[in-house]
Amino acid sequence: LRQVSDLSDFSRGHWLRELLCRGEEPSHVQSSPDGQHLLLLQKSRPPTLPRLVAFQRHSIAGADLERTWQPPQPALVGLLFLQNPVVLGSWVLAVVWEHGRTEVWHFVVAVGWQLLQTLELCQGARARVVSVCSQGDNLVWCEERPPLGAHSDMSKCAFRFCVCARALEVGEQGVRLGTVRIVLHNSPEYQVLASPQHIFLVPAAAAAGFATTSKFLLIWHPEKAKFTITAPSAGFIQSKVLRSSSESDFRKLLLGSVGLLSGFTPLDIHTSAVSNSGGLLLVSTKGSVSVVEPDGTQRHIFDLEGGPLAQGSPVRLKTFGSILACVLAGVVYLVDQNSGRLIEKEVLSMKEVHFLESQGEEDSIQLLTQTGIYSFSFSKPEDSSRPEPCLVEMVFEEACRYYQRRSLSSSKLTVEKLKKGGTFQAPVVLAAILQHSLHQQQKPARGLQDTYAKLLSTLNLELQSYMSLELLKTCVVCAPESEVESYCKELVEQEVSRILQSDMDKDNLAYLNSVFASFPKAAWKATRSCLQLQQNGDGLLVARATPEVWKKVLCQPQLEEMGQNGMVPLFELICASFLRFKPKWLPSFVELTQQYVSNSWSYGSKEGPEGRVPLYKRALGVLARKNKRGEADDEMELELLLCSKRPKAVLQALHLLIRLKQWQRVVEVAEKFSKLSPLLNKEIFTTLLAELAQHRELDPYVDRLWPLCPTELTASDILTIVLQHLPHSQEDPMPFSSEGNQLTVGLLKPLLQRVLQCPSVQEDMFSDALQSTTFPPPTPPREH
Repeated sequence: LRQVSDLSDFSRGHWLRELLCRGEEPSHVQSSPDGQHLLLLQKSRPPTLPRLVAFQRHSIAGADLERTWQPPQPALVGLLFLQNPVVLGSWVLAVVWEHGRTEVWHFVVAVGWQLLQTLELCQGARARVVSVCSQGDNLVWCEERPPLGAHSDMSKCAFRFCVCARALEVGEQGVRLGTVRIVLHNSPEYQVLASPQHIFLVPAAAAAGFATTSKFLLIWHPEKAKFTITAPSAGFIQSKVLRSSSESDFRKLLLGSVGLLSGFTPLDIHTSAVSNSGGLLLVSTKGSVSVVEPDGTQRHIFDLEGGPLAQGSPVRLKTFGSILACVLAGVVYLVDQNSGRLIEKEVLSMKEVHFLESQGEEDSIQLLTQTGIYSFSFSKPEDSSRPEPCLVEMVFEEACRYYQRRSLSSSKLTVEKLKKGGTFQAPVVLAAILQHSLHQQQKPARGLQDTYAKLLSTLNLELQSYMSLELLKTCVVCAPESEVESYCKELVEQEVSRILQSDMDKDNLAYLNSVFASFPKAAWKATRSCLQLQQNGDGLLVARATPEVWKKVLCQPQLEEMGQNGMVPLFELICASFLRFKPKWLPSFVELTQQYVSNSWSYGSKEGPEGRVPLYKRALGVLARKNKRGEADDEMELELLLCSKRPKAVLQALHLLIRLKQWQRVVEVAEKFSKLSPLLNKEIFTTLLAELAQHRELDPYVDRLWPLCPTELTASDILTIVLQHLPHSQEDPMPFSSEGNQLTVGLLKPLLQRVLQCPSVQEDMFSDALQSTTFPPPTPPREH
């Protein structure tokens, strides 16, 4: 830390130091855009009154700004610096009070603070401002509009707030307010936070008692007149464009989403702030720091040490470029927002610290303490003391997750414990190898133990693959729009290949689902490459994937692992890609997969993938989810049923062909699959004989049907089947039908003759006994 000021360069600097050292910590500290003014909002502690005090740097003479108020007088709710377009580079200060009165102040050198104008922000006399922010020259605030009736319904009183916007225009003629724009009415209480392009609406602590409203955030996009509803932890995002003022009602905005939102857990927010990149920084009561982007997505950044945060313990947040600075209990954490890596951790001698704007110093942070202003530099010299590469840090983070999943202990494993404990050597060894190789990529491996050097040679190809992947990601970010697609294809192929070589857990499966949804064509090509799918010389599909890849493809998570976010197993993802890009290959792919299963697991094994749901049924489930169904889908269903060669599936396909009246294919399927087993042969023949008894469509094919008759069927069995399935006609009771569509004995004669001529199974069983030379057998000799 380097001291920049001991506060003596501020006007009334001794009083400023006295206020900071008195123990009356300011509830809010804010510096002007040029860094020359410091505003302190003092808490109310009897006998002192709450006050706002401004201090000028470099002892600039002039009138001071100091305001105090005595409760129950309206309190101060916002200090906003706005650009002054009249004088380039200058600004005005808007002081917003609880009852809507807004004072606009301007500082003039050698004159001091001047009140330009006092305005009424709210239109209603009973309105009360609870939160305010500024975006450009617009003020956005949330105001309470109390109900007129003294005994109003409390459930309706909860939605008595309104979010409004109004332009504050500073000109040569003075200051004036534009017309009020209702952004959202009939809403619960919100804290409004402004980024350069968006307004975040965070549920206030008072609204936490209302179950549904405390479970989501709102993001207002003024330029698009659009609201985004997001429940970040649940992955729920929905946007709605407000085409008219009537649609700005809070309840209409949530119409259609209340049922889904009610099932989510309430938001866990201890502190919130806006980053310089436009995201919303959130700190949970557990100490987890995350950022909600303007599109509604959430990304975890870092976990603060010390466990759960107390309600009154302040957390200060400030971003400087890509660096996030957090102050908690006198400890400063500097974290890389992009990677979540801890860059620096500094323990301060004082607990009460406030961030100030750093003028012209992007690589340093200015802190206001009781003894002065300090600058904290986080720029790192390019030497051997630079921090560990991001990849090395990722090794320990991944190891933490890996060991935590397999640990029986309830205590949380951290990166620091992993590095210092010495219990787990694998991540330490791997980190040493990676750090050495990344620092000396162009040099031979020196300074490593022999064992480490051997491991480095083994990992060399993996390291090269990682470096090429990082280079490819850089190309994607920097490439022109015309080249992004080709880079994305290569990136997706590498990602799919990487995941198929790692554990197929819930996170990896969710990631694959997003990849297939975002880049369907690239994911399809990557799948073909990983499975090595191609047609041989005979036109048959072949796959040369390793057994490990097949196991990942066939992995089917439990229902409780799938969750409620629509995750699909990898086999189903691949089947959907086949249906979209190469439907003719899908039955062959299912058949190939079944061949691998039969070679790897015994039939009916519950450990195998077919122990739960057969593969052909999983493929049929993908087909059933198609939005539109046509003739090609019926054909695909037939192919999937037949390629399984399961008796039930074959019979289902046969019934489907009969329903479609494709008699030629009915006979072909019967001839092909009757050879698989005697039981299936009997079922097929019985089905076709029943059809023959009902209509005459199969008459041209009887010469091909009779040879399929099982040997165990007798003439009596055949006649029984025929009589059971003859159509019942009440119109023509005569022995001879006038329509000529009934089955005749003449048509059945060849089949009956065939059955009578062929020896039955029972005759074969007793043929030896019947052909004995003497019958009955001779009496055995008696003993005298």
